[in-house]
Amino acid sequence: MPNPKKRHSKTRRNKRRSHDALSTPATSICPQCGEPKRPHNVCQKCGTYKGREIIETGEGV
Repeated sequence: MPNPKKRHSKTRRNKRRSHDALSTPATSICPQCGEPKRPHNVCQKCGTYKGREIIETGEGV
């Protein structure tokens, strides 16, 4: 098993890890209630998707 001849510097290590950061998830605005939601997912606030009610919530009661 080959071993490194010299130790890699902290800068070189950090350059390699520069793409490992997590990005924030994408959000869109729900057309029914105006709350932010994940795209292509049911709105957790009002329970609608593409204008249809998928999950019954107590918001209308």
